[in-house]
Amino acid sequence: MKNRTTLKINGTDAQGFLQGQLSNDIDKIKQGEWQLNAYCQHQGKIIALFWVTKDGADFYLNFPSCLKEKVLQRLNMFVLMADVDISKAKLGDKACVLLTHKRDFQQEYAEVYLQTSEKFLPQDLNLDIDEVGVNFSKGCYPGQEVVARLHYLGKPKRRMRLFKCKKRVEVGDELVVSVSKSMKASGQVVRCVKSADKSLCLATIEVAHENAKITLKDVNGVQLTRVRNA
Repeated sequence: MKNRTTLKINGTDAQGFLQGQLSNDIDKIKQGEWQLNAYCQHQGKIIALFWVTKDGADFYLNFPSCLKEKVLQRLNMFVLMADVDISKAKLGDKACVLLTHKRDFQQEYAEVYLQTSEKFLPQDLNLDIDEVGVNFSKGCYPGQEVVARLHYLGKPKRRMRLFKCKKRVEVGDELVVSVSKSMKASGQVVRCVKSADKSLCLATIEVAHENAKITLKDVNGVQLTRVRNA
C-alpha cells in the first residue's frame, strides 16, 4: 500500500513480545484478522498506530512509512535476548497480498504520522471507545499505567471529531478556541482528505469546547465546522 510499511515479526517469542509492547490484546488476533494497536511511550503518548495481523506464527505490523526508522529503533531496543526477528515484509507475504484488497484502513479511524508521533494519548483518538484499539484487561505495556489511570479515574479532556473546512489543512495543524484556558492548542488535525479549496479532517478537540467556535491555527483563522453523526 502506497506510503505504508509492513514489518514482519517472527520467532518463538514474537507473540509474547508484541503482547508486552502494544495496547490491544494480541493473543486474541485470529488468522487473517486485522487489529488496531497503539504503540506508546512511557507517558502513554502514541509513537505509532499499527494494524496488526497474524499468519501462522508470524505477525505483521502495518503503519505509515514515515515512522519506519523510529519504530524499528524502538522495537529493537526492547527485543533484548528474546527470540524475535523483525524484518520488512516481502511482497509475496500473505499479509501484503491482503493489504492490496483492503481500503485505506477505514477513514473513520485515526492515524499517527511522524509530525504527530508522541502527541496523543489513546483516549484523544477514541481508541478506548468499545476498546477498538486498547484492551483494559490485558497485561502491562509501555504507558499502560497512564492510559489505565485516565480510563478508570479520570475523564478524557480531548476527543477526536470529524470536521470540514473551506481551506486546505495539514496533519498537525492546531485548532484554537478563543474561550479555552488551555496552555496548549485546543486540538490538532489527525488526518485529512484535501481538495483544491477545502478539507475534511479528523482532529482532536477539547470536549468542553467542541461546540464552540473552532478556528485553524489562531483565533482569527478560518473556521472549522463539526460534521455530526459521522
